[in-house]
Amino acid sequence: MRVKQWTMLGAVLGSMLIWAGSAAAEERFTDLQHSKWAEDSIQYMAKRGTVAGYGNGIFKPEGLVTRAQAATFLVRELYPEQLQQAAKSTTYSDVPATYPFYREIAIAAKNGLASGFPDGSFHPDAPISRAETAAFLTRAYSLVEGKQPVILTDTKMHWAEAPILIMSSNGLVGGYADGTYRPDRSVTRAEYAVFMTRVIRFEREAAIQAHDWDKLISFMTVSEQIGQMLMPDIRQWNGQVTTTVNEGLKRSIHDQDVGGLILFDKNIVDAKQLTTLTHQIQAEAGDIPLFLGIDQEGGVVKRIPGGTNLPGQMALGATGDAALAEAAGRLTGEELKALGLQVNFAPVLDINSNPDNPIIGMRSFGSDSDLVTRLGLATMQGLRQSGVIAAVKHFPGHGDTAVDSHLGMPVLTHNRERLDAVELKPFRAAIENGAEMIMTAHIAFPAVDNEHVVSLKDGSSVPVPATLSKKVLTGLLRDEMGYKGIIISDAFTMKAIAEHFGENKAVERAVSAGVDIILMPQDPAAAHQTLVNAVKRGTIPSETLHASVKRILELKSKYGLFDRSESLTQKLAKLSDVIGSGEHRTVERQISERAVTLLTGRDGVHPDQIHQGDRVVIAAAEEEQAKQLERQLKQAANNLSLKTEISVIGPGKMNAALQALDRADYVILASYQFRNVASQFGWTDLQTLIDEMNKRNKRYTLLSLGNPYETIYLQNVRSGLAVYGKQETNTAAGIQTLIGLLKPGGVLPVER
Repeated sequence: MRVKQWTMLGAVLGSMLIWAGSAAAEERFTDLQHSKWAEDSIQYMAKRGTVAGYGNGIFKPEGLVTRAQAATFLVRELYPEQLQQAAKSTTYSDVPATYPFYREIAIAAKNGLASGFPDGSFHPDAPISRAETAAFLTRAYSLVEGKQPVILTDTKMHWAEAPILIMSSNGLVGGYADGTYRPDRSVTRAEYAVFMTRVIRFEREAAIQAHDWDKLISFMTVSEQIGQMLMPDIRQWNGQVTTTVNEGLKRSIHDQDVGGLILFDKNIVDAKQLTTLTHQIQAEAGDIPLFLGIDQEGGVVKRIPGGTNLPGQMALGATGDAALAEAAGRLTGEELKALGLQVNFAPVLDINSNPDNPIIGMRSFGSDSDLVTRLGLATMQGLRQSGVIAAVKHFPGHGDTAVDSHLGMPVLTHNRERLDAVELKPFRAAIENGAEMIMTAHIAFPAVDNEHVVSLKDGSSVPVPATLSKKVLTGLLRDEMGYKGIIISDAFTMKAIAEHFGENKAVERAVSAGVDIILMPQDPAAAHQTLVNAVKRGTIPSETLHASVKRILELKSKYGLFDRSESLTQKLAKLSDVIGSGEHRTVERQISERAVTLLTGRDGVHPDQIHQGDRVVIAAAEEEQAKQLERQLKQAANNLSLKTEISVIGPGKMNAALQALDRADYVILASYQFRNVASQFGWTDLQTLIDEMNKRNKRYTLLSLGNPYETIYLQNVRSGLAVYGKQETNTAAGIQTLIGLLKPGGVLPVER
């Protein structure tokens, strides 16, 4: 008869205590309207996989918890791996092997979580009391007495006086309004969820305060740990750009427990809005803050709204000044930190040795490995001084490619000796100087790893890129080069990964290869579940997961992310003193002016000069760019009585351009080549104009606003300047040089 009763009870309790997997973790209970005080705790424990409902959204918060259930909850929370092992034995007289929670009770007994009675029984079906709950929890979590005063009138001389004191002195349980604790009163499901939640959060906070990351990880679910390894983008939700903490963003933070986010232009309106957004994101994140990252290289890759953009890395390369590079990193970091951003995906350590590189170009400091190393380290140091993490990129090197990894799979075929001498040199130096985050490249390096796989795109054989290569990331970067910091992938939306490998397989392979953080998974929910499943089935060892998460938590702590004492009001009040400050603008101007480089001049020293009263034609492929140059020319040369005219050049517009040249005393011919292969760029129109100006003996300057490779492809240029960017700060320096206010003192940082 007793066995039959247990069997019937098991059918009832089994529906209530099913293992809470991913589906249960997302369950939203509909019967908590009278238990709002416990709703957060119930959902928290359900998401952790510790408690579950009866199905159909029913939780029954007022139902009583039995001793068997209480032991089961603790085992599921603390020893889930033991549930997958062979059943333990127990000698309790009233817990036969057929009892539905026999295994859980045995594990609880073995680990000292719960004990029986002197007569050898356990009383598994008896409702657990408030006293027993305190005893179970203090045993499970090894709690010690806290500092809060305790005045309870009915616990003196009670057998559970000590555990009740421990719990209450830490604020984990409380008494009633009349000063009693009522230790023998039964505990409801809602109450038990609240008690467990308080203890878990208490222990997590203690671990954070102690910087005991191993302990904190022990209180993190697999879902939470995997979430730390994901950094999705949040550009849109429901067809609208994300500039506030909307429901989509909340879901991303909570459902995938994400550890970081990358922000883009679409997320930014102005400095005040961005600071508010980052503050509110962190408030939504719970007890573990998020890495909030952004691409602020300066120059062509910029994000700071209304801030100091700087002229770009190649402009710094033209100055050759490490002190300026350090100042650039420092001021960039100061502005990012003021905006609530802690990770800058910069500096670029790629050596742009290939003029046909369609994606790096002037984002690089130059083509010389020593120059890139020296200025890269200085920029990294400046960011670090300001309290912002430098994520140097793109390992092992994206400089000598003619394919954009956003669009295809680049392959770098150099031998290992060349890689060591050139591509790897700045990364090796960065590691020696304490690099804390390195971004991978979606580029294949056969000299290090020649593995090929079948492409999902077209069935062809494709090489494995560095991001997915264990030989590159673990063998080369960690083991050989001694790197101890975080490895973050480049964006998983890029076609070099997305088209050939399939995201689910790619994210698992990346983590197995050594990646700590997956940047911009196309489907964050699917990537999250893929990695959770891989850990649970053992294809990604728990030790690998633990090591990655520990690196992430340590770096978050090092950069003060756990300190959230500053209010939004305080942050907003500081913005105007930091973003685009006078001091920062001075550095911006210094770099721009010192970067201006003579490509060619009739006297070998100066470009052709603009004279008093000249009629100046400004020819450019984009009207807006020509208007910018015209405006700056009028501002800088207001005493020269110049007349100006704009001419837009390009297919079908050459006759008008040539007619404009006829009327000109001086021509500014703007050239902008970037994000395409230089040798395939349309140089014909520019050459036609140069030939005509030479024939007519016009004064002119070819003003290079992009990659400074014009003189490789254009012949007989008599006057040319490079300013390494079409931003206001770059072009203003070029204009001042043309009217004689500046001398072109920059040194071309690339070979031609």
